[in-house]
Order: sequence, then structure tokens, then C-alpha cells
Amino acid sequence: MTEREERLKQLCDDYAANTAIDPHLYEKYAVKRGLRNADGSGVVAGLTHICNVHGYMLNEGEKHPIPGQLIYRGYDINDLVAGKTADDRYGFEETAYLLLLGHLPDKSHLEGFKKLITHFRELPQYFEEDVILRTPSPNIMNKMAQSVLALYSYDKNPEDKSTESEMIKAVSVISRLPAIMVTAYQAMRRYVYNESMVMHPINLDESLAESILSTLRADRAYTKDEAKLLDLCLMLHAEHGGGNNSTFTCRCVTSSGTDAYSAYAAAISSLKGPRHGGANIKVMEMLNCIEQNVKNWESDGEVADFLNRILAKEENDRSGLIYGMGHAVYTMSDPRALILKEAGMKLAMGTELEPEFKLLDKIERLTPELFANAKGDIKTMCANVDMYSGLVYKLLGIPVEMYTALFACARISGWCAHRMEELHNGKRIMRPAYKTLAKNREYIALSER
Repeated sequence: MTEREERLKQLCDDYAANTAIDPHLYEKYAVKRGLRNADGSGVVAGLTHICNVHGYMLNEGEKHPIPGQLIYRGYDINDLVAGKTADDRYGFEETAYLLLLGHLPDKSHLEGFKKLITHFRELPQYFEEDVILRTPSPNIMNKMAQSVLALYSYDKNPEDKSTESEMIKAVSVISRLPAIMVTAYQAMRRYVYNESMVMHPINLDESLAESILSTLRADRAYTKDEAKLLDLCLMLHAEHGGGNNSTFTCRCVTSSGTDAYSAYAAAISSLKGPRHGGANIKVMEMLNCIEQNVKNWESDGEVADFLNRILAKEENDRSGLIYGMGHAVYTMSDPRALILKEAGMKLAMGTELEPEFKLLDKIERLTPELFANAKGDIKTMCANVDMYSGLVYKLLGIPVEMYTALFACARISGWCAHRMEELHNGKRIMRPAYKTLAKNREYIALSER
């Protein structure tokens, strides 16, 4: 071991010896870890008009499972999806309008909003070269956060927090994030993987979903069904209440009085984590592990045996988790998972990915009973949206490095709505309390230590 390595080890050993906290102390002092109550529900930290995530009923302090509901500004997500499907049109831009403005637009207002989005679709002059291509990153989420921060320098009034200025900032970031994502991916291909980089100009006549596919693919070709499925993904991921980690991060940072770009970059950084937006990648890693180790995917018994080994921390990443199953709020069902599963299965039928969708369906069906037997926990458990979103992205030919980034391109609309609501109504910096366990000590002179 070198001298430098020895010094580093000593630092780490000292840190560990003076940092560990007895887990029982959290119960002793009634600490709500993760800002959650004892029953798993979130601590109420604010009020919002934007979204309601409903997954259970409380009756005399006990949870009663119900079918999950996701409500955007009072509208059920199922109705929003059904409306755009009936009209055979793209729905993400309408969803972004609803989240930001609080009501559904008529045709005139929707077209005006789309034109405003189109105006900001292209990145500022030389932005790709100066901000993205000069410093390529092996992780697209990091580059997206950095790029959003860089947009501050291209704004003539970056600190202006008037409603008009914040609205322009919101629309511009919603519009530009897909282009930032695709450019960051292409730069990663060239400079990290030593593969060809393809840079297409943006077609301003395309929807955001269409634009992502046409700028990502070398031949720019995509089917209408593919674009509509990606548009559906964007709608489903656009918002999920003020309590999810990235949205709460956005509101928390906003409460300090900082600028919009800093708040949105912080939210992207939060979403990157595997416990949040990165969860769909963990599902795909788990699925690959199961595919490689289970010979007969159609056998309930073989699949169940391997899932039991995962629960016993003997397989996959040895975390004991079956990714894609369970949710902090939803109990009987996650409406996003139901919608995405149906749409994905429809497009996958007859393709090489059909068996994988059926395998995920089997995992979803088997897991609740296996979990109850292994953990002794009979709580109602459902598949969450991450169970199927990764495989849908695979179906669309989207590389795994972009899975979480696509989540960000959708959720930015919700972050913008929550930031503006916090600016308008919050008026107070968020500052929860932490109980200190450190005892007072007398100072010892350096010569006497």
C-alpha cells in the first residue's frame, strides 16, 4: 500500500468510526426517516393544485388498498390518455400546458403553446459545441444537469423571477431538454465509446416525441405507432406529485430563492439516482439476469424458484429486491404501469420482444405471493411504472443510457409547474430539523492530542 493509499484509508477509517448512528436511535427520537410517517405515508410538507397520487384509503389509521389514481390538475390520467388517443394526436404538449397553466387548452391556445415550444426547440448558437461536445460525459444525466445550468449564461435576465420571466424559462427548458439529451448521447457515443456520432438538425414540424426519435436515429425513420408510444411515456412520466424526490428537491431549492436553472438542474441530479428515476435500468438488469439463468421462461415454477433466490439475496445484485414491484403510495395498481403495459404489449406482439413482455407479466403475477412467503409481509403489492418502461424503451430502440434521461424530459414539465407554484405560494425557505447526537467536548491543544 502506497503512502497516499494509507492516508486515504486512515481518513475513511476515522470517518466511519465517528459517523455511524445506531438505527434504534431513529425510533427512540421518533425521527421520520425519508420524511415518511411510520405507516409509510409522506410527511405533509406543503399544499398543491398540481397533482394527486392516490393509492390507498385510511380508515381509523389503517391502510385499505384501492386501485391507484394519478390526477393531473383534477383530470384522471386515464381520461387524458383516452382523449388524445380518440383524437389520434400527440398529448405531451397538452399535458405540459395543463400542468403549467392549470386547465386544458382549447385548440387555439394549444396551437399557440406549441408555437412557443417550437420557438425554443433549437439550442442557442454554438451551445452544442461549447457546452456539450467540448466536455462529453459518460452519464447523460450529469451532462443534462450541467447543460441546464449553462442555459443561465444564455438568458439575458436569469435572476428575474416575475411570472412572465419564469414562464418563458419553463417553456424554454421543456422545449430544449430533448435536444440536450440527444446531443449528450451522441457526444458520449463519439468520445466515450469511440462510435459514430450523428447530428441531425431539428425538424420544427415534429412533436417533441417525434423529434426525439428522428434526431436519435441515424436514418431519422420512425413509425407513427412508435412516436405515439413514446408520447404516451412522456405523458405518464410528466408529473407525480410534490413529494417525489426530484420534485421535492426542485421545490426545496426554489424555496431558497435561487434561479430557475439551478432548481431544474438540482431536480435532474435527484432523478438520476437508482432509487428514483434510475429504477427502470435496475429492472432491465434484473430481467437480463433472469433470462440468462432461467431456461424455460414459460414455467411458473422455474421463474418462481429464481425469484425466490433473488429475494434471498443469492442472485442478481443480491439486494433482495425484485425491481419494478411495490410503490410508496400505490397498493392495488399503478395506473401508469397498467397503461404502459397494455400499450407496450400491443406494439410488441409478433416481435422478438414479445417473450420478454410475457416474462415481466409473469414476474408481476408471481412476486406478491413469493414476497409474502419470504418476508412474512402480506401487504398488497403491485407493479410500478418502472416494471415496463425500460422494456418499452428497448422496444423503441432507445439505448439504455437514455432511459432516465427520457424520464427527465417528461418530468421537467412537472418540475416547472411546482417551481412556479412554490414561488407564488411558498414564501418560506424549507428547513427541517435534525437532532444532534454529538456531545460537548473540551478543546485539546494540537500539541496534547
